[in-house]
Amino acid sequence: MKKKLYLPILALLTLFVSCFEDLDDNLNPASTTSINDFIYRGLNFFYLYKADTPQLANDAFADETAKNAFISSFESPEEIFDFLKSDQDRFSILVDNYVDLENELSGITLNNGMEYGLVFYPDDSGNIFGYVRYVLPNTDAEAKGIQRGDVFNTVNGQQLDENNFNRLLDPDSYEIGLATYDGTNILPTGETVLLTKTQYTENPIYLERTYTIEGEKVGYIMYNQFNRDFDPELNAVFGNFNAEGVTKLILDLRYNGGGSVETATDLSSMITGQFNGEIFYNEQWNDDRQDAYANPGLFNNTISNGDAINSLNLTKVYILTSGRSASASELVINGLAPYIDVVQVGDNTTGKFQASFLLYDAPAPTFSRSEANPNHTYAMLPLVFKTANAAGNTDYIDGLSPDITIRENYSNLGILGDITEPLLAEALDDIFFTNRPIIHFTPLEEVSDSNAGSIIDGIMVIDRIE
Repeated sequence: MKKKLYLPILALLTLFVSCFEDLDDNLNPASTTSINDFIYRGLNFFYLYKADTPQLANDAFADETAKNAFISSFESPEEIFDFLKSDQDRFSILVDNYVDLENELSGITLNNGMEYGLVFYPDDSGNIFGYVRYVLPNTDAEAKGIQRGDVFNTVNGQQLDENNFNRLLDPDSYEIGLATYDGTNILPTGETVLLTKTQYTENPIYLERTYTIEGEKVGYIMYNQFNRDFDPELNAVFGNFNAEGVTKLILDLRYNGGGSVETATDLSSMITGQFNGEIFYNEQWNDDRQDAYANPGLFNNTISNGDAINSLNLTKVYILTSGRSASASELVINGLAPYIDVVQVGDNTTGKFQASFLLYDAPAPTFSRSEANPNHTYAMLPLVFKTANAAGNTDYIDGLSPDITIRENYSNLGILGDITEPLLAEALDDIFFTNRPIIHFTPLEEVSDSNAGSIIDGIMVIDRIE
């Protein structure tokens, strides 16, 4: 029987980082061939798309000598990893420092607090401007007065464009030049703001509200990452909704790039509650691992610490989405769809239905941190299975399409949590049939955003397999 064991990343750091630092004093750097061998072993064992790469087949080489010659022919770990990846794989990652990866999985990043999107100017010039989506509390951006809806078009005095935005926005400190956007023109204001990144742990629960509209209680939560470390806080929000008599729910996942599969399952169980023990998702592994590892994810009634889930027992939910909504966000939408009415409001989601877990350079089948080769810090998050809902729906590579299409208007973003904010207002309009007038605007092409440089952008993570 398969057994899943969850080890919180922060606990892993506490247990192992000091040990690693001691070992680092006498580090004997691993050879490229040794690291390449780890990558080959991990992908040969667990990779979802193993069948797409002939060299990963169990009978690909006549003997160990031939296989070792293949592995040693690559000049870097990155080179063999890219070679072995399937063309249909957009999400597997390899890192050369797993401590940074572990930190990001726990929500710990270097952050100035300004979460932004980047879009092309409407004039086909290749120039770019940024718009502030939201500001994290207790950060430099909040202290400097940056607000949702602020627009910037220069960094350190240079106009942002398609060739320089990554370089200009990467440093730990930079100065943005503010501007205005009226739907057509981007005009500098002459004001600049210096922003500095510091280590920051983000609470994924950005907002929670309860509204009383036409005598009904409507719950609203903006949830920005599926992070298991904050599951008790998420459960408490739903406890509050229960206490306040919430009968309608709007779940805002427009900026949520994913995270823990278990948290997605728990959140879906908080929304419902009447389907305990029924299939939330099924797993599809590679042919070698399907029989031993495939195990359905079930609606449940407790979170990871054993606390009872606070369930709303809803039969309908509104979920706000954008092109940023990925992996675990999409799992919630897809997993709930066979059971209750899911009204998706916003834009197409990313299109990620595959899950990963961390592989360290250690013996199969665990590839565990505790047995990791101390002479390097490479690790992988390869795709290991894809999810399908109880009706069999999977492979939504183009994303999940909204029932009500609306995109954010950079010249009128509105205030998050306010009932007039356009996406929230659109959901409320559908609930209460108020028939608000539709505001037409021309959407611009999104280029990137503040999370694009994240190691785990769009990743859906499962518990360790032991």
